[in-house]
Amino acid sequence: MIELSHVKKYYGARCVLDLPELSVPRGEKLALIGPNGCGKSTLLRLLAGTIRPEEGVISNGGLTRGEIGYLPQKPYAFDLSVQRNVELALPGERDAKRLAAEALERVGLTPLANARGNRLSGGETQRMALARIIARPRVLLLLDEPTASADILAIEQIESVLEDYAAQTGCTLIFSSHAPLQAKRLSTRVLALDCGKTGELGETQQVLGQPAADSTRAFLQHWNT
Repeated sequence: MIELSHVKKYYGARCVLDLPELSVPRGEKLALIGPNGCGKSTLLRLLAGTIRPEEGVISNGGLTRGEIGYLPQKPYAFDLSVQRNVELALPGERDAKRLAAEALERVGLTPLANARGNRLSGGETQRMALARIIARPRVLLLLDEPTASADILAIEQIESVLEDYAAQTGCTLIFSSHAPLQAKRLSTRVLALDCGKTGELGETQQVLGQPAADSTRAFLQHWNT
């Protein structure tokens, strides 16, 4: 469904992403791993359409904006109730209140439905933003460190929500993570980025269990020490 061909992205004179090709079929769960600055967030932003490449072509199979759910590392929160923050993702929907309430229940935020969205903690804001995404069916989910600000219980809840949502909708899931164990739990393939390039791409068990690239082994060794 997603095809990248000879994509390059620059910040100033520095090339931060250089991917000759990448293909992600519909329904796949792809984890992006690698150290800070390797291009994970940039790739997700390119796929979400919030930035454009200087070179190359990105095709998402003609998906509309409403069919794509994108969760940045620092999601936005309006000075409205948590419930209303989620309802904003459902314009014109007759059952917006019910759908928003159901999404908040799935992420464990029902007790905070009437709280101000811009006064939540970092982890609560991430869960509110995730509720905003899953309140409606999506074909493609793009999640940048979706549990970065969450505690252990919240991480388990978010991962469970994502697994259930992907199973129910058949959506394609592409997410970045610094935690190899999370990639192991949620993904079917792993793309290990190395200085903006493909360090390694393969089945999750192979990349995480028997990495072929020195850069992947070095990254994983950091987490095993």
